[in-house]
Amino acid sequence: MSAIVAFLLGNPAILALGAAIVGGLGFGFQQRLAGAKAERVRQATAEAATRDIADQVQNDIGALPADAAREELRSWTRD
Repeated sequence: MSAIVAFLLGNPAILALGAAIVGGLGFGFQQRLAGAKAERVRQATAEAATRDIADQVQNDIGALPADAAREELRSWTRD
Protein backbone atom coordinates (compact mmCIF):
# COMPACT_ATOMS: atom_id res chain seq x y z
CA MET A 1 0.00 0.00 0.00
CA SER A 2 2.75 2.44 0.89
CA ALA A 3 4.53 1.55 -2.36
CA ILE A 4 1.47 2.64 -4.36
CA VAL A 5 1.20 5.92 -2.42
CA ALA A 6 4.93 6.54 -2.84
CA PHE A 7 4.63 5.89 -6.58
CA LEU A 8 1.66 8.26 -6.96
CA LEU A 9 3.30 11.03 -4.91
CA GLY A 10 6.64 10.57 -6.64
CA ASN A 11 5.34 10.72 -10.19
CA PRO A 12 5.15 14.35 -11.42
CA ALA A 13 2.74 13.52 -14.27
CA ILE A 14 0.21 11.98 -11.91
CA LEU A 15 0.59 14.89 -9.48
CA ALA A 16 0.07 17.38 -12.31
CA LEU A 17 -3.02 15.52 -13.49
CA GLY A 18 -4.43 15.46 -9.96
CA ALA A 19 -3.72 19.17 -9.51
CA ALA A 20 -5.42 19.94 -12.82
CA ILE A 21 -8.51 17.98 -11.81
CA VAL A 22 -8.71 19.68 -8.41
CA GLY A 23 -8.14 23.09 -10.02
CA GLY A 24 -10.81 22.46 -12.63
CA LEU A 25 -13.33 21.41 -10.04
CA GLY A 26 -12.51 24.46 -7.92
CA PHE A 27 -12.89 26.77 -10.91
CA GLY A 28 -16.22 25.18 -11.86
CA PHE A 29 -17.52 25.55 -8.32
CA GLN A 30 -16.46 29.21 -8.22
CA GLN A 31 -18.20 29.90 -11.55
CA ARG A 32 -21.37 28.23 -10.31
CA LEU A 33 -21.41 30.44 -7.22
CA ALA A 34 -20.78 33.54 -9.34
CA GLY A 35 -23.69 32.63 -11.62
CA ALA A 36 -26.02 32.16 -8.65
CA LYS A 37 -24.99 35.55 -7.26
CA ALA A 38 -25.60 37.22 -10.63
CA GLU A 39 -29.07 35.65 -10.80
CA ARG A 40 -29.93 36.91 -7.31
CA VAL A 41 -28.84 40.42 -8.31
CA ARG A 42 -30.92 40.23 -11.51
CA GLN A 43 -34.01 39.11 -9.59
CA ALA A 44 -33.55 41.81 -6.94
CA THR A 45 -33.33 44.46 -9.67
CA ALA A 46 -36.49 43.16 -11.33
CA GLU A 47 -38.34 43.09 -8.00
CA ALA A 48 -37.27 46.66 -7.22
CA ALA A 49 -38.58 47.84 -10.59
CA THR A 50 -41.86 46.03 -9.97
CA ARG A 51 -42.17 47.65 -6.53
CA ASP A 52 -41.57 51.07 -8.08
CA ILE A 53 -44.36 50.53 -10.61
CA ALA A 54 -46.71 49.26 -7.90
CA ASP A 55 -45.94 52.31 -5.76
CA GLN A 56 -46.63 54.63 -8.69
CA VAL A 57 -49.97 52.95 -9.38
CA GLN A 58 -50.89 53.13 -5.69
CA ASN A 59 -50.01 56.83 -5.60
CA ASP A 60 -52.03 57.52 -8.76
CA ILE A 61 -55.06 55.75 -7.33
CA GLY A 62 -54.72 57.56 -4.01
CA ALA A 63 -54.58 60.93 -5.81
CA LEU A 64 -57.93 60.39 -7.56
CA PRO A 65 -61.11 61.67 -5.93
CA ALA A 66 -63.43 58.90 -4.75
CA ASP A 67 -65.93 59.36 -7.62
CA ALA A 68 -63.23 59.26 -10.26
CA ALA A 69 -61.64 56.18 -8.68
CA ARG A 70 -65.01 54.40 -8.64
CA GLU A 71 -65.61 55.30 -12.29
CA GLU A 72 -62.12 54.09 -13.25
CA LEU A 73 -62.57 50.82 -11.37
CA ARG A 74 -66.00 50.28 -12.91
CA SER A 75 -64.36 50.06 -16.34
CA TRP A 76 -62.32 47.10 -15.09
CA THR A 77 -65.26 45.04 -13.81
CA ARG A 78 -67.57 42.77 -15.75
CA ASP A 79 -71.28 43.26 -15.29
